Amino acid sequence: MKKVLVSSVVALALLGSGLQAAEKGADSKTVTAKAIQHARSHALTEKSGVKIVKEAVDAVKLTQQVLMQLDQKKKDEAIKTLEKAIGKMEVVMSNPKAPALIPLDASVVVSTFAGTAYDVQNAVITSIALLQHQRVQDARLIVQTLKDEVDLITINMPLASYPAALKLAAKFLHENKIAQARQVLATALNTFVEVDLVTPLGILEAQDLIAAASKAAKTDKQLALAHLEAAKAALKKAEALGYTSTSDTTYKMLNEEIDKVEKEIRGANKSEGLFKELIEKLKEFADKAVKSVHK
Repeated sequence: MKKVLVSSVVALALLGSGLQAAEKGADSKTVTAKAIQHARSHALTEKSGVKIVKEAVDAVKLTQQVLMQLDQKKKDEAIKTLEKAIGKMEVVMSNPKAPALIPLDASVVVSTFAGTAYDVQNAVITSIALLQHQRVQDARLIVQTLKDEVDLITINMPLASYPAALKLAAKFLHENKIAQARQVLATALNTFVEVDLVTPLGILEAQDLIAAASKAAKTDKQLALAHLEAAKAALKKAEALGYTSTSDTTYKMLNEEIDKVEKEIRGANKSEGLFKELIEKLKEFADKAVKSVHK
């Protein structure tokens, strides 16, 4: 009976520690979820600052209408519609501060990778093996999941070429060169430039986790350490996914700094200065990890 009682006590102790560890993990997951939400909210704020130029959007719609009218063999109507589109672009060009790329649309896309750095590595190895066996589409399905980021996507009209294309198409129509006009307009509609502002989520997660660890360090060492371990995991995943930074700080240096903080927490726990230095380095790293990609 005594052995059973002792075993029960040990089991309860282990269960308690397991539940505690699970709670620590859950806390870190909560911080991570909030970091993703913060990143999305920030991107939405940035999106609201993108000035969509109505006249340019109208010119695009009119261009598409011209093509429809040409398909219906309504040349005279197409000329009138094209003249309206040219007028819209003249309004845009009359602004001396008009940018080279005129925003037509903006959207925010959040892509999360639920796995770990180990899962990323396995996915890469698998996709390479598939490519070696010419299974390109199967490999593509894997590779396209390897994203953990928030994208602010803007579709832009190149101001240097679009108005000129409309005028050239009008000239062709007046010369009854329908096919050439149609080709010019179709090409113009395919010259829009997509610009993606890519923010890696893993690095932002690490920032929030380290900030949470800093707050917990004095009152709950285990929670602080759990946050730091989660931060290291987030950075490892970001590195495995190929997110880079132009900062002089590297992933290796950040992990070494986290190790120092962990060691201090386990010891004398005079980690305020170390946390401050780590937070500053990670912020700089995160700021310089945001990439603008033109497509």
